[in-house]
Amino acid sequence: MRLRGLLYSVFALGVFTSQASFAVEYYRYTDERGITVINRQGVPPHLIGKGYEVLSEQGRVIRVVPRAPTPEEYRQMQADKERAKSDRQLLMLYTRIEDIDRARDRKVADIDGQISIARGNLLSVNSLRSDLQAQAASQERAGRTVSASLLKQIEDASIDQQRLQQQISRYLNSKKAIESAFARDKNRLAELLQKN
Repeated sequence: MRLRGLLYSVFALGVFTSQASFAVEYYRYTDERGITVINRQGVPPHLIGKGYEVLSEQGRVIRVVPRAPTPEEYRQMQADKERAKSDRQLLMLYTRIEDIDRARDRKVADIDGQISIARGNLLSVNSLRSDLQAQAASQERAGRTVSASLLKQIEDASIDQQRLQQQISRYLNSKKAIESAFARDKNRLAELLQKN
């Protein structure tokens, strides 16, 4: 008796699954002329991007396949995704506005320290170059020719001056960029904290 019940259950399960696997699906889509088409063959490849609906034999919607986004919509979706990722990172890094201010102050202090070192080095190079030029002037006043090694040292000092000035300029630009980035982050964090 028990075996017969089990046999009926397996048979019924087989019948239901076979009916489900042979269920007919219809596809409803709009063709290039704007006419709604219901078809068992599927959606033509050139129309898949416009979206379609899958219908049961009774005409009920089983699932809806949305249209593909336009390039502009796709770019916007990617930008929104990046913005959400950036917002999550911002909220993980900073819980209050004051945290951003402290982080900015630390970064700016680091750059200010690097600028101070570069300016100190520039003062040393300027002083060295002045001393070397004074030596060259003394040799010329004494009627001697300036040695090649002294001219090379003056040239090297001039190159070092230019390098240090460029370095200071890069540090100042970096400081502006950091202050600007922290200001953007601060404004965005304020918006996010107001929403929550």
